[in-house]
Amino acid sequence: MDGTPALRHLVEQRTVLLETYRRDGTAVGTPVSIAVDGSRAVIRTFERAGKTKRLRREPTARVSPCTVRGAPTGPPLAVCCRRLHGDEARAAARLLRRKYPLLHGLLVPLAHRVGRRRTGRTVHLELLPRVEDDG
Repeated sequence: MDGTPALRHLVEQRTVLLETYRRDGTAVGTPVSIAVDGSRAVIRTFERAGKTKRLRREPTARVSPCTVRGAPTGPPLAVCCRRLHGDEARAAARLLRRKYPLLHGLLVPLAHRVGRRRTGRTVHLELLPRVEDDG
C-alpha cells in the first residue's frame, strides 16, 4: 500500500531511526527495520530492549529515515506506538517478512529464538502518525 501522506516517504525506506524518550526527556535513537501498511507502520524488537521499556512508559516517539548505522537522512515524524498481540502481531511479522525475506524471515526470528532467555520474547509495535502540539 502507498500509505497515508505522513508515512508515504517511509514505504520504500529500509531503516528508520526510532527516537524514544528516557524519564528525563532525553531522546535515545535506535535504527530499526520498518514496514508500512496503509496508515500505520510496524517494527519488531525484543521485550527487554531499552526502547520497549521506554515506550511502555511513554508511547510517543519520533521516526526519521536513516542509514543502516542510524544517521538521519530526512525529517522526523512524530508517532504514537502500541504493542501488538495475537493476530495483529502475526500480521506485523508477515509484513516485515515480506519486505525483508532473509533478515526478518530467517535471521531476526532465529536470533530472537536463540537469545530469548536474555532478551525476552519478540515484540511487534505499531507506529501511528500523530499531530504534535506547537504550544
